[in-house]
Amino acid sequence: MSSTPLLQIRDLNIVFPFRKRSITAVHKANLTIGHGQIHAVVGESGSGKTMLARSVLKLLPPPATIAGGSVLFRGRDLASLDDRQMRAIRGAEIGMIFQEPLVSLNPALRVGKQLFEGLRLHSDLDKGEIRERAIAMLRAVRIPDPEDCLKRFPHEFSGGMRQRIMIASVMTLRPKLLLADEPTTALDAIVQKDVLDIMRDVVGEFGASVMLISHDLGLVARYADQVTVMEKGLIVEQGPADEILRAPTHPYTIKLLASLPHGPQEKGRVSETAEKVPLLTARDIEVHYEIPSPWPFGRTRHKRAVAGVSLDLREGEMLGLVGESGSGKSTLGRALIRLKNPTNGTVSFRGKDILGLSGSSLRTVRRDLQIVFQDPYSSLDPRMNVAQLIAEGMRHLPEATRSEKHERVAEMLDAVGLGEIYASRFPHELSGGQRQRVAIARALVTRPAVVVADEPVSALDVTVQAQILTLLQQLRERFGFSCLFISHDLGVVESLCDRVLVMYQGRIMEQAPTSRLFEQPHHPYTCRLMNAVPVLSNTEQGYRLRETALTAQPLVQGDDYFDPMTDRGSKVRLQEVARNHFVALQHG
Repeated sequence: MSSTPLLQIRDLNIVFPFRKRSITAVHKANLTIGHGQIHAVVGESGSGKTMLARSVLKLLPPPATIAGGSVLFRGRDLASLDDRQMRAIRGAEIGMIFQEPLVSLNPALRVGKQLFEGLRLHSDLDKGEIRERAIAMLRAVRIPDPEDCLKRFPHEFSGGMRQRIMIASVMTLRPKLLLADEPTTALDAIVQKDVLDIMRDVVGEFGASVMLISHDLGLVARYADQVTVMEKGLIVEQGPADEILRAPTHPYTIKLLASLPHGPQEKGRVSETAEKVPLLTARDIEVHYEIPSPWPFGRTRHKRAVAGVSLDLREGEMLGLVGESGSGKSTLGRALIRLKNPTNGTVSFRGKDILGLSGSSLRTVRRDLQIVFQDPYSSLDPRMNVAQLIAEGMRHLPEATRSEKHERVAEMLDAVGLGEIYASRFPHELSGGQRQRVAIARALVTRPAVVVADEPVSALDVTVQAQILTLLQQLRERFGFSCLFISHDLGVVESLCDRVLVMYQGRIMEQAPTSRLFEQPHHPYTCRLMNAVPVLSNTEQGYRLRETALTAQPLVQGDDYFDPMTDRGSKVRLQEVARNHFVALQHG
């Protein structure tokens, strides 16, 4: 193997020139990637990590330009090459996996045509050899029935499958360097692990190196050999991944690590809420979606998103709901507060059935049932300022005067840490964390008894995520609401929630107090979910990756765990295996 590094970035400057001044996105960056390495570049949004990766292929968004420095790939300075010379390198020698495969894959072309294109342009293979190479690569990324995959369009696949196809399309040319820009941000834990394991195996098989762009320090600890930490365009720390996690030296790296969830919250609160009377009760909830036929006179099909779920949310409780994408978590949360009407089942709030309510009766109950959505930018009206957005939550409080509403808005702005200075601003003038604070203020302005928090921090950086979670906990203690916290981040749920429900394919697989569930999970799906999540723990020797190899607990003879993938027609029962710990079994 050559002693010359595969990639050397030296004193690289990237600027956005404007008429009066220029903004420096990356300042004097230095980075080296050796052969066969996975080198992670981490930092918050705006730190310059994506700009650094795009500069390697000269794919910077206009008007950004490289204003100095060099990018040496196998000893050749890419920064000095023209477009024609770069086209010969893009794909053939350096490949890039983008964050959202549905955007980077052409929706109008079949998968096969997109896989064949790179080989047709950069190789001398004939049509038969190109097809064989593409099928072999699809098989390598574990696509079932690769021959059929070639005939289909990207929209016909799930997010995880699309990302596998993206990896296959990049790796068919067997490049020496792979740039992976947040390749699993939109994926749940299980699919995320599958995709990254596949990427690691494939690049290892073909001897490639990887520049992995990520803000997930758990993933970095699991997959990376070297780490570069960026803050506001500057590289602040570099070195072997295990050394930086064990003994970070820069304050920013320490801040990132300190923002990670800190494990289970105090156990005393679990017993306090466990004995309280349920505030919100759901029994046998089912939610069906209609899927129209693509044919004019075809039959409409129904998809069951939630299949007979029962739960209790107790007064003052933080109840976690976890599961992979498509498990029905968000649909269940919306059904509980009548944003989606259940097909079957009952929902009671303070002992009163709310599914039969309408008109003014429903509006009155909705004051006590609020939701914080995952993406505040799409849930906040861009034409309304912050004060109007928060006041909107009080439109069903006719007894409140204008001055009382103004006082309540000011109080909520102060409670979420913004202040009245933000009252006249619009959503586009706020950061992601500030928008989420506005969304929380809007949900709490009516002093609700129940709040559904639907993935409220999944789109935020780790430090902003920590601020929002701390704020949510403080507000719960101040206002005393109960919360259904929906998430796929088990670390967050472990640190925040009193009890946890594990959902899969529309059903509850397991429910237990948080500490017990994480110490002794029973159901195979719960174990699989926990094993997929890389968790960093703060130990006396520094931060260490907490790898788990949990297995399902043995059952008494004659019982079997319920599996919704194989037991589609079977009935399910929740069996208590310990105090307040229930597991889904086949109904005998």
